[in-house]
Amino acid sequence: MANEYTSIELCAGAGGQALGLHQAGFKHKLLIEIDKPAYKTLEFNNAKHSLGWEKIIEGCVEDFAENRAHEFLGVDLVAGGVPCPPFSKAGKQLGKDDERDLFPAALKIVEKTQPRAVMLENVAGLLEPKFDEYRSEIDQKLSALGYKTFWKLHNASDYGVPQLRPRVILVALLPEYADFFSWPKKVITPPTVGEALHDLMASNGWEGADEWKVRANKIAPTLVGGSKKHGGPDLGPTRARRAWQELHVNGCIVGNEPPEKGFTGYKDKEEYKGMPLLTVRMAARIQGFPDWWEFYGKKTPAYRQVGNAFPPPVAEGIGKQILKALNQALKNEKAA
Repeated sequence: MANEYTSIELCAGAGGQALGLHQAGFKHKLLIEIDKPAYKTLEFNNAKHSLGWEKIIEGCVEDFAENRAHEFLGVDLVAGGVPCPPFSKAGKQLGKDDERDLFPAALKIVEKTQPRAVMLENVAGLLEPKFDEYRSEIDQKLSALGYKTFWKLHNASDYGVPQLRPRVILVALLPEYADFFSWPKKVITPPTVGEALHDLMASNGWEGADEWKVRANKIAPTLVGGSKKHGGPDLGPTRARRAWQELHVNGCIVGNEPPEKGFTGYKDKEEYKGMPLLTVRMAARIQGFPDWWEFYGKKTPAYRQVGNAFPPPVAEGIGKQILKALNQALKNEKAA
């Protein structure tokens, strides 16, 4: 029988990383998320699908780090997706000077829980030279706590997800496990957007679905979730919309339903003639969520959760490698 490993998840969002780690084999003792719709999404899916996640908290990671993290001493994995604005090219890239930087809180939680492993994800900008010193500080802190660190930029498309979505992953392991860790090597070819979404596009009887599938012949640009300050749900700034336009998708807004029979386009946007909108469910599939995963709230908060999520297949792939390292070390220990 395989060993059972426990985990806690920080900044869990709509559950992309949590679901992937669950599918890899981790048992979640706690998920914490400050955004109410995302928190409701976690609660709903945990209950409906009997995932067995022990506790879900709607709250602040910094408060948890100060007052409750010690309750989870001895958990096997601390994981999370700390906020990306401090390192994102879409923002000012203030790093540690950004009040939204939660790496210090995450490291405090690691210090108080003393897990075997750590897994934190962020945007590709964190690997830029301007953050070399910041990453070094993180490495030094984790080293002082007894961990060996591994950094790598991963493209979601290498895990079978139909969008590029580059993300930096930090894995840290105690020395007895670190020697057995390696990043996933297998590359899973993703479907094109047309292949991934054809059945959904055709589900309301749209006659143009087959032709659209042929036109949508590449993977998607990275989905953008935006913030609460952002207006309505759309597929991103001008450059992103142009990339969607090349896939024969109108990225100006997110749709409510798949195109119906007789659909020919939106008359007020001549440049998007004949181009359908993506629904929240379609966006979720582009993000790697299974169709049974549901998102709480109306279209705008639901799409925001999807767009900001970490693709479950990426979390699952890396989570399995962490589990492999933990199991191998324990196996060797028992054999000694």
